[in-house]
Amino acid sequence: MAVVNRCSRAATAATTANATTAPTFAYLIRSLSPFSSSSSTFDPQNDLNNRNKPAVLGTLKRESKGRNVQWVFLGCPGVGKGTYASRLSNLLGVPHISTGDLVRDELASSGPLSSQLKEIVTQGKLVSDEIIIDLLSKRLEAGEAKGESGFILDGFPRTVRQAEILEGVTDIDLVINLKLREEALLAKCLGRRICSECGGNYNVACIDIKAENGRPGMYMAPLPPPPQCASKLITRPDDTEEVVKQRLRIYQAMTRPVEDFYRSRGKLLEFDLPGGIPESWPKLLCALNLEDREDKQSAAA
Repeated sequence: MAVVNRCSRAATAATTANATTAPTFAYLIRSLSPFSSSSSTFDPQNDLNNRNKPAVLGTLKRESKGRNVQWVFLGCPGVGKGTYASRLSNLLGVPHISTGDLVRDELASSGPLSSQLKEIVTQGKLVSDEIIIDLLSKRLEAGEAKGESGFILDGFPRTVRQAEILEGVTDIDLVINLKLREEALLAKCLGRRICSECGGNYNVACIDIKAENGRPGMYMAPLPPPPQCASKLITRPDDTEEVVKQRLRIYQAMTRPVEDFYRSRGKLLEFDLPGGIPESWPKLLCALNLEDREDKQSAAA
């Protein structure tokens, strides 16, 4: 049955669809041990030194060996969901689906929703459930037609109602909640840049927070563009201080309950980002019991 029909039906009734089967995982995963807690918090400062702790992915349904992962990324705007979801997408061989990208693609298309979405986005408001579900349904349906298996969702769900709808049409294995202190979040959002020609994402902010009052310091280097993109950088219209702060307030009010929704179901992994990509990526892999062979080979070289 088409994905768009499943999503529409789930919006009005609590039904559950079985996940389709697909080729087995194309990555190396270490053995998992039982983990019975309703949620997990991975502290990069302490957990890496405690190798006897139960694996945090014990809540995954191990009987579903024939299909690929179905993961969700949560986190405040600008925390880096897209960056880490994209890296995991490449590592695991599953599509990375960003609802933010779906909205931006619709904005660029000059379609019937374009003007409505432009007003919503520039004011830093949340796009309605109906619009997001429609865009996501079309994307999932197109992927299903191409034989895609599994997914990593980024930017959805953002409300409990969206989470309930998603639970009605598929079985989410794991929800990764990325966390970052607010001053770093604001700096990251204001430093984001996009190449107007290739669409590449970069960041000009250099975040250097000194340790104080018992809190560890944090350093996040800029992500500069290559020379061919340097003169073509633009700022997203919603990356202004006023809009960013408004988006953070909305997140606190509306999306935090989504964390509780998945926490109560034993599917939430909370991960505090300790710094930039070079520091955070290997520790996130450790929290997920994954290994990146190519990353290790690059480091060894």
